Amino acid sequence: MRDLVAGMRYLGKGQRWVAGYGRWWGFGLIPALIALVLYAAVLTVLAIWSGDIAAWATPFADGWGAPWQALLRGLFVALLFAGGLMLSVLTFTAVTLLIGDPFYEALSEKVEESEGTCPPSPDRPLWQEIWIALRDSVHVLLRAAGFGVVLFALGFLPVIGQTVIPVLGFCVSGFFLAVELTSVAMQRRDIPVRERLRLMRGRKALAIGFGVPVVLLFLVPFVAVFLMPGAVAGATLLVRDLVPGEEEPPAAPGDGMDQVGTGSPYGGAAPAAGGFGQAPASFPATPGQQRAPQSPPAPYPHPPTGPGSSAGRPPAGW
Repeated sequence: MRDLVAGMRYLGKGQRWVAGYGRWWGFGLIPALIALVLYAAVLTVLAIWSGDIAAWATPFADGWGAPWQALLRGLFVALLFAGGLMLSVLTFTAVTLLIGDPFYEALSEKVEESEGTCPPSPDRPLWQEIWIALRDSVHVLLRAAGFGVVLFALGFLPVIGQTVIPVLGFCVSGFFLAVELTSVAMQRRDIPVRERLRLMRGRKALAIGFGVPVVLLFLVPFVAVFLMPGAVAGATLLVRDLVPGEEEPPAAPGDGMDQVGTGSPYGGAAPAAGGFGQAPASFPATPGQQRAPQSPPAPYPHPPTGPGSSAGRPPAGW
């Protein structure tokens, strides 16, 4: 439950961030406006042809009398358009991120810089970044489409299909939408798509808490356009929480942490020159205390040799 609420808060934090940086909010609107025009045209065509598609998909109902034929095909049209609308919500983010890859990459970097640290981006050309984003989006959408087909079929079940299945559909859509939105910050960290899915599955409630409100808000016409910059900003903040151990501040020079990973396994600090449990020679004195001058160590004594020497004999009391 805590992760569910935390996911919602990240969405709110992202919207507050872009509200405080109005120039970046306007900058992030450009790709979303382009994608909105494309999707409006596709959904209009689907609405016009949905009746013909329903008649083509249900030829067995041609001989049915009223009102059963109209009920069946009306239900098919409703499910078809709902499925198309749900798919448009999922793919809208992916397509918008592809169109606006340079825009949202810059926006995400600005968010991370405002939080203190920003991981460096991989040294790749822009075309390669777009190709990786496209490949990863197809991978995620194919997984989401598999769930969508199953949920679409289960939607014909009485009672359950009209109550439980839509709720599951929103949860699945929210999860995969969160995966898409976090792809900008994840790709900058060079995290492969399978590892991203594993990380998100480990915090399902966090992903659903972030993604489901976005899905519901994106269903409202034109809202997706205005919320998209804040959704990317919120997803960036979420990734900073999701990826462990990366936001630790760098150690100050000379505090001994610069030797991490160089002298002991598992990233531990190398032992000091004086051995374990001994302070190094440069260990500072406490305030108000004068450190006694240290004399150089005496040379190691060579064992006496020659007749009568005790070299090679065991010590007394052996």
